[in-house]
Amino acid sequence: MRPSIRLGRIFGIEIGLHYSWFIIALLIMFSLSGHFHTVNPQWSAGLTWSLAAITGLLFFASIVAHELSHAAVANARGIPVKSITLFALGGVANVERESSDPKSEFWMAIVGPITSLVIGLLFLAIARVAGWRPMAGTPPAPLWAGLVWLGYINISLAVFNMIPGYPLDGGRVLRSIVWGINRNLVRATKITAGVGQFIAIAFIVFGFFRFFYTGAFGGLWLAFIGWFLADAAGASQAGVEVSAALAHLRVGDVMSQDCPAVDSNVNLRTFAEDHLLRTGRRCFVVTQGGRQLGIVTINELKRVPRERWPFTILADILDPLEHVPKVSPDTALADALQLMAREEVNLLPVISNGRLAGVISRGHVVQLMQTQAELKAA
Repeated sequence: MRPSIRLGRIFGIEIGLHYSWFIIALLIMFSLSGHFHTVNPQWSAGLTWSLAAITGLLFFASIVAHELSHAAVANARGIPVKSITLFALGGVANVERESSDPKSEFWMAIVGPITSLVIGLLFLAIARVAGWRPMAGTPPAPLWAGLVWLGYINISLAVFNMIPGYPLDGGRVLRSIVWGINRNLVRATKITAGVGQFIAIAFIVFGFFRFFYTGAFGGLWLAFIGWFLADAAGASQAGVEVSAALAHLRVGDVMSQDCPAVDSNVNLRTFAEDHLLRTGRRCFVVTQGGRQLGIVTINELKRVPRERWPFTILADILDPLEHVPKVSPDTALADALQLMAREEVNLLPVISNGRLAGVISRGHVVQLMQTQAELKAA
């Protein structure tokens, strides 16, 4: 998941927000303000909302720390982390590739819940030093109320993440253990994805039951989390199966070299009428004086209003080759597919000896998978 709003960098890792984060941020603020007002009705509205905002921000900082711990272990294991994105259901570290061995998978997964547990205990310890007494009932001071909530929510987050349902951290821990035993990543993923889907269905059933029989809105939220987990588990299993099917293939085996050249000064209307519509091709190499500038497809054309086509040239809409993600003919096909998913693009230029050798697209991979499936069924 790519960040929609970039906040900055921590230890060289880009931190960003997905637009869906604002939904959960507002829900948490409203929930916290209601919680603080219920247990401490003597507080003013200004104090309640201020405490809710500060506590909410510290909670999201805790999630960033959770994801940074994943990133630190990944980097230590030689797996680069490009960014961390906060979204509606928490955070995700965008790693360059998956773990290549069970031990790396185990430590990358388990460090997150351990970090959340330590953060939770630290918040409770600070509250205790500040005068809070666990057996004294509702914390009477705003400082205690915020710290205690942060302590318990981080401990709850650690426990939730250790549920053995893939792709939660607990599911990844389980997969690493099964993977270490049977030495088969695909089978290990199938087993843990199955466990994850079972747990997800249980979440959905219990969530709807709770909503319809008690009217608790939290039941719908639980059902939504279950739906998300079921979808993610299925997608993860499919992704691993695809990677296994492509394990012995390179980009050069599948890439297309059929990208005609077109001059960078051609306007978009001419490009559409004389090149796209006339040839049916969807990919062209933009050149200037014999120098390759980049690749243009129908997707770049669609971003420009049609009335601007006669006055816009290809050079104006082009992303230069040096600024776009790219692969080489020797890149593993599965790695190229992961790069497309991570960068949210459908096509990658293939560079060999500093020159554009061709392109690889999701469509090429889909055609290959269809051919493999037809041959297996024959």
